[in-house]
Amino acid sequence: MSFGQGGPSWGPGDSRTPDWAALAEASAARGRRRKWLFVGGGALATAAVAAIVATAVITTDGGGASGPQKSASELPAPADLPSESAPGPSFSSVAPPPPPDPKDYIADEKKDTSPVTVDAFFPGRKLTMGDRVYAKGATTRTTGCATVTQGALGPILENNGCDQVIRATYSKDGIAVTVGLAVFGTEAQAKKAAQQASGGIASLSGSGVPTFCRGGAVCRRTANSYGRYAYFTVGGHISGKNVTTADKAVYAVGDDLTDFAFRQIRHRGEVQASAAAGAPVT
Repeated sequence: MSFGQGGPSWGPGDSRTPDWAALAEASAARGRRRKWLFVGGGALATAAVAAIVATAVITTDGGGASGPQKSASELPAPADLPSESAPGPSFSSVAPPPPPDPKDYIADEKKDTSPVTVDAFFPGRKLTMGDRVYAKGATTRTTGCATVTQGALGPILENNGCDQVIRATYSKDGIAVTVGLAVFGTEAQAKKAAQQASGGIASLSGSGVPTFCRGGAVCRRTANSYGRYAYFTVGGHISGKNVTTADKAVYAVGDDLTDFAFRQIRHRGEVQASAAAGAPVT
């Protein structure tokens, strides 16, 4: 038996029996070659498809929704990147002027330009000092400084250039105190008047307060000054009883009124100094 490339062949009259086992083995061998060729071809096809997909991914990735991708060589240099730090604060080398001194505005009439009135110094109907409440009595204002004094205080005020005197009386528990503010042109005049003080301010009755500290009754008197103001007090018992050093209540009321007068003068300076600080510089 002979075989060609396409398989076994028999001539006419050939009585030989084919070798069926050999034929079967040859057929199986041919089938295995076709199978491996098919599988190998599939693997090559798969590899080709993967290469095409990878190329497509690389090609389209640069133009996707997230924008073009750049290589490290195309990125901006560090110096080209915007800075995220805010600039530091700058400070002027010129020192701000010091705040005005309130006393400067009550030391001279040229700066102390606010109106001088009773209500400016003695407002309201009563005075509260801590837990102590005083009823406000009569008030007066006069340019005749000597007319509202007792003893030698009148000439002293006039000789030092007193412009006017404002008075107010406060009372509590049978004790009354009159406080008087004498207004001068300068601090030096007011200070000299307070230092020379003799006699005292005259008590002021009325508005529920009877006459007190008159007719020879012994009363407590004080004299002080601040800025261009000299302030005086006279206080005692409404009953006319003489004041002694043991009358702590009289001293306490007099100290409260003295402190109150000082605070009102000081406050006047603070208000004017504050207004001057807020005004535009010219």
